[in-house]
Formats: sequence, structure tokens, C-alpha cells
Amino acid sequence: MKAPHKTRYFAYLRKSSEDKEKQALSIPAQRAQLTERFADLDIEFIDEEKSAFLPYNRPKFSDMLLRIRNGERAGLIAWHPDRLSRNEVDASTLTYLLRTGELQDLKFATYHFENNSPEGIWMLQMALSQSQYESAKKGRDVKRGLEQKAKMGYYPAPAPLGYKNDKYEERGKKKVYTDKERLPLLRKMVDLMLTGNYTPPQIWRIATDEWGLRSPNGKKISRSNIYNIFTRPFYYGEFEYPVGSGKWYTGLHEPLMSREEYDRIQFLLGRRGNPRPKERRDMAYRGPIRCGECGALITAEEKMKKLASGGIATYTYYHCTKKKNPNCSQKSIEEKELEKQITKELAKLNIPADFTTWAVSRLKEQNGQEVSNRELTMGNQRREYDACVRKIDNLIDMRANLEIDEHEFRGRKETLLAEKARLKGLLGDTDKRIDTWLEIAERGFNFAEKAPLAFTKASEKKLIETKREIFSALGWNYTLLDGKLTISLDNLLVPIRKAADIIRDLPSGLEPPENQGDAKDIGEIYSENPCLLAVWGDVGTLLPITRIV
Repeated sequence: MKAPHKTRYFAYLRKSSEDKEKQALSIPAQRAQLTERFADLDIEFIDEEKSAFLPYNRPKFSDMLLRIRNGERAGLIAWHPDRLSRNEVDASTLTYLLRTGELQDLKFATYHFENNSPEGIWMLQMALSQSQYESAKKGRDVKRGLEQKAKMGYYPAPAPLGYKNDKYEERGKKKVYTDKERLPLLRKMVDLMLTGNYTPPQIWRIATDEWGLRSPNGKKISRSNIYNIFTRPFYYGEFEYPVGSGKWYTGLHEPLMSREEYDRIQFLLGRRGNPRPKERRDMAYRGPIRCGECGALITAEEKMKKLASGGIATYTYYHCTKKKNPNCSQKSIEEKELEKQITKELAKLNIPADFTTWAVSRLKEQNGQEVSNRELTMGNQRREYDACVRKIDNLIDMRANLEIDEHEFRGRKETLLAEKARLKGLLGDTDKRIDTWLEIAERGFNFAEKAPLAFTKASEKKLIETKREIFSALGWNYTLLDGKLTISLDNLLVPIRKAADIIRDLPSGLEPPENQGDAKDIGEIYSENPCLLAVWGDVGTLLPITRIV
């Protein structure tokens, strides 16, 4: 009799250098744990130190998926779902490979789900979606914190030569203070430059050879650092954050020179134009849109036109940067025309308030049906967790009675502690998963109901931040081609838009009454519509990978 085919596995180990992943298990620790836990499996380890927040950023991960598709190995192991993906593209690729059977088995050390069942894959999508949401939220919070720090005058980056970062002040209030050893030498360099009798290379040789100027790590500073000192606005007390944003702030640090001295140095260096930073107005849609022809980013600029009446009109135009292809043929589009297209997209999502009420109510009914299943699952997980705790207690007693030696005690203890942590994580995931998707769903329906009017008001009042937030929440893959904006809708908004189309197409005899009946009557009309009920399957499937936050 022929022996059954034994599945061969990849074990993907990832540890990003990003701050938000400092607490993640190291690659050697992941390798040791997976080797011990899956000792009977044929495993090839893949190590990668890359962030999973953006797709197409991990060459080894992409190569591994290609090898899976080619049939080299049919199984995959990881420490936790967030080691495999923190973005929608990689998450959908993994679940698709599972659905098609190209990936026959997926295992985790700290997470369990049923590979081949729709419910199991749905639970996996929830875990992957949660990882993406947490990364996006942390990134947004960090960015907001750094911008707030900049507004307060605290430089939100490593201090340049002549200054030091405060390591001991509380987070968000860490100042840049003077390096008393080096800043006086930098001031002497500025004085030499202001005389007009020395060039930067001459000043560099004097500072390094005669004065002994060195960087904090003891190395001789480079020539380029000299030009950095003479041309960087930070040294006269101002800085731009983020770099290239046009947002300038006055720092709380002690400046090396005055602004007038800085201007004179720019003149001596032969730099043309105004050396001071210029203000650049914030543009609502600059950033997420790409050119549909060459793939470069879409930027924005203001143009002024003198009116016949004597006034001046300001227009904002969006156009391709042409950094990828200088010969790109795409023309610019005025902001008003772009906003008309965005308004049109939002109008397609517009749903009545009574539909939102009915939809959320129906989802809560589905939640009630799943409560019993959740409680059963949690009961089993709680019993496993309690059994693991008892094993740890028994192990301690065995060591105290000298029934096992120190080496055996440590080995078994580490295994049991890891199992305890895994079971505790499962308990937490089970407890919050239903509430999480209900919360996401309600946000999605509220967005579809209220965003069109909110966007119109924000456009009228020129509320740039509000317009940007609504535009960003619409979806991803924004492209502009021949003056036409294309958006890949957020996964949750796809079925909502289908529902909106169905409601608009309801025959007049089936439309919810405006002045008669109540919410129950309207709900019955929606519940009796087979097309709306069919859309509901899409909502349940797509909720785990939505981008609405």
C-alpha cells in the first residue's frame, strides 16, 4: 500500500525594525518555538526583517508564495497571523490560496482556526484585519503625536550636529538641547564664514585639524556636513515637518545663528532666490492619487488670475508630477471638477437613515445567533487554559519535591508558559471578535448615510481636513486618467453601494412610505426584498478586511 503524501511546510519568520514591533518575538525565538512545537513536520524556514504594513515590500515573502503556487511546498507556518500580513493585499492573497487549495494547510503557534471551512477562513480574515487596523491606527497616532510635538516647538527627529536629544524627559516633551562641547566650535565656523574670506572646505580643515572638531561617535565630520550647517534652517531656529510638507515651525532650541546671518551666508554661497522657507498651502487631495498613465503621484498647485473687475481669483489644479515619465501626456484638472467627481461617487453610496437602522438591527440579530457558539468556544478554551495553569502548578510542585532536575524543569516550564500565552490570546480574540465586526459595520453604514452631505458642507466651508478624511475613507488605488478619477471602493462599501442601487431602483409601490407606517413596516419591506438579502452575504464576507476606521 502506497504511503500517504506528507505535507511539506514553509515557516515564515518576520521581525520588523519598526518601533511599533519592538515587543514582537525575535526571529531566533520564533524559530526555536516553531521547531519545538512542530518538530514532526518537514519545515523550510524563511527569515525576513521587513515591515508587513505595505504590500510588495517583502521579496522573500513574495518568493515563498510563488513557490507555494508552483507546488514546492503546500503548508505554511507562522508564529501569529500578524507575522504574515498587516495589509489588505497580502491578507487577501493568503485567504485566496487557502480557498483554492494551493495552500493546503496554514498553522500558527499562537492562533488556531479551521483551514478548510468558510467560518475558519472568516476568522482568519478577522485576525489579519485586526493586525492591519492596529498597524494603521498606531501609525496614525504616532504621526499625529509627532505633528503635535512640532507645533509645540519640539524638534521631532534626531538632533543635528551641535545639539543633543533629551533622553529623560517624558514622551512628547523631549527637547533638543545644546551640545556645549561642539556648538561653540560651530559658532566659530559661522564667524569665519561671515567674514567672506574663507570657503567651506577651508573652514572644514581648520575646524577638524586645528580645533579637533569630531562627531559624537569620535569620527571626523565630512565636508558635506559643513554645507549642511551653513544651509539648514534648523540652525537659525526653524524646521520643516514633515520634510517637504511646507509646514514650518519655530523651535525651542537655542539657534546657532540669526536669520540675517543665515541670509548673508546663503548669499556668500551663491544660492539664488529667497533662502527662507516659503509657505505652501495644504491641499486636500495631494498624496493618495496616482497618474493613470505613468503611475507617478498627483500633486497640486495654485494659480492666480487677474479678473476684469480688478480682483484676483485663485485656482487649484491637480496634475501628474511626471517624475516617472517626463513625457507623460496627462493634463491638469481643477479642484472644483475633481470634487464634482468625488461628490458623484459619494452620492452612489447614499442610503436612507431608516435603511441604516434596519441594516444594523439585522446585523445585531445575527450577532445574537452567534453568541451561543461563542460561549461554547470560550468554555472549551477556558477549560484548556485552566488545565494548562494546573500543569504549571504541578510542575512547580514536582521541582520542589526534587522529582525533576533544573534542566528538565526549565524546558517544560517554557513550553507550558508559551501554551498558556497562546490560550490566553485565543480567549481574548474569541471574546471581542463579534463586537469588533459589529462596530466596523455600523461605522460603514453611518459613513454611507452621512458622508455625502458632510463632504458638500466641508467643500462649501473649505474644511480641508474633513474633505481629506472623507476622501481617504472611500477606498484605495486612486487613479486619475484623462481627467477622470477612479477609486477602488473600500471592501465594506462595495455591498453598501449595491444596496443603495437596489433601494433607488425600488418600484414606487414598494418604496418605504414617507408619511405613513413605522420603522417596522419599512424593515419588513427591506426584509422581503431578495436582492437586498443577497447583498447581506457580501457584507459578512467583506467585513474582516474593510478599511473603514
